Amino acid sequence: MRYSIGQVAEKLAVPTSTLRFYDKKGLLPFVDRDEAGRRSFKDNDLNFLEVIECMKKCGMTISEIRHFIDLCMAGDVTLDARYDLLAKEEAAVTKQITELQEQLAFLHYKMWYFKTAVEAGTEGIHMVETDEGERVAPDIQEQYRAALAKCHDIDELIKLGQK
Repeated sequence: MRYSIGQVAEKLAVPTSTLRFYDKKGLLPFVDRDEAGRRSFKDNDLNFLEVIECMKKCGMTISEIRHFIDLCMAGDVTLDARYDLLAKEEAAVTKQITELQEQLAFLHYKMWYFKTAVEAGTEGIHMVETDEGERVAPDIQEQYRAALAKCHDIDELIKLGQK
């Protein structure tokens, strides 16, 4: 089956301008043109476009994606190189996921901090007096970890309006 650029854009939920941009940057060498010069997409082209969208969402640059597409166009002699490129990208995405999980954990801690302060009506519940004035209790993160260890649902611990 053949698809117009508009049909493909609708199927992939991307603007037609994105597909034109990809073509201009050399990411769509596999796309045919009809007798009027309009792009004519095949079913297999949609698979390539899904790969491009995935790589873009992973943070790969246009030139990295173009390199991968070029490898695909070169055929079976590049199977190892394509696999290696994807394995490298998997490692980068795994690292990003770990970093995001750490950021999410910190956000949960801060949400707990502010939820408990809101419920108490003051941030003072987390403060201690020092020679330099008030400061956040040095064991506040341990308090959070203890509360976290006892909870069965993180939302109960961090979301306002939930008990």
